[in-house]
Amino acid sequence: MKLRSRLPSRESEVRRASLGSRAEADANHDHRDAECGFHFPVFALRICVVFAIATQTCRPGLAATDTAREVDLPAGPNFSVAAFRWWHPAETRLLRGVVVLVPGSNADGREQVDDAFWQEFARRNDLALVGCWFKDHPHENMNIEDYARAGDGSGQALLDAVDRLAKAAAHPEAAAASLLLWGHSAGGEFNYEFVCWKPARVLAFVVNKGGYYFTHLAPAAARAVPGIFFIGGKDEAFRIQSIQGIVAVNLQAGAAWKLVVEPDAGHEPGRTRELAVAFFAEVIARRLPAMPPAQPASAPV
Repeated sequence: MKLRSRLPSRESEVRRASLGSRAEADANHDHRDAECGFHFPVFALRICVVFAIATQTCRPGLAATDTAREVDLPAGPNFSVAAFRWWHPAETRLLRGVVVLVPGSNADGREQVDDAFWQEFARRNDLALVGCWFKDHPHENMNIEDYARAGDGSGQALLDAVDRLAKAAAHPEAAAASLLLWGHSAGGEFNYEFVCWKPARVLAFVVNKGGYYFTHLAPAAARAVPGIFFIGGKDEAFRIQSIQGIVAVNLQAGAAWKLVVEPDAGHEPGRTRELAVAFFAEVIARRLPAMPPAQPASAPV
């Protein structure tokens, strides 16, 4: 296992956007919520308006006072590469959780932690970021990513990496913190299977336009974890049908999930990040305890 520290070289700028009205959301965005019955009303209400959030304008990069670290793990039973990059706001005293960013098939998502969009969200909510790179091991059908089977080794690799990176960053409180999972394509498949494997560790998750899933009916504890499943209206039919089937059977069993359709999107992420971070913020507000205020210094006697 190799552990490296990365020193930033550039500053990033973020212009915060404001939340518009419901009318503005309807006028400006063509995203459609598939009515599948969210089981916690605040999310069901907000999901119709969160796309009124304007796109954040920013330059990618790390702020000069922030730190990032990387860890590479040995090959495992269902992956040949497992490499991770950590980032946290330097000014944060205690971290409340970890956002895990998992890209599409065999892609290197470590640079996503350098994206000012995710960094600003992490700052607002006292979170760390972990970007992932999983690469499949050789097997019979390489169109199906075996590393998406989180319970077969790749999920434990993620947990081991979070543990080591948190401690190396001098934030041991984050080593076992709740995870917020964002994933696109195969990354969304991994997220879903991770929730099915370790539901108690996940605060909320996003499945974004993946195609191959190994667990049809999720365990009851996984169905209780808030989640959003995104479909691109112009994506391939097998992906659309796969996600619709999983969501339908689990909603029938009482899952706390939502299916959202982006009508004009194909397989690309589109603007789903904006909805995802609004969803994550709602979950954080309802399910994570607030951080205690910093204690003032004692007055001299």
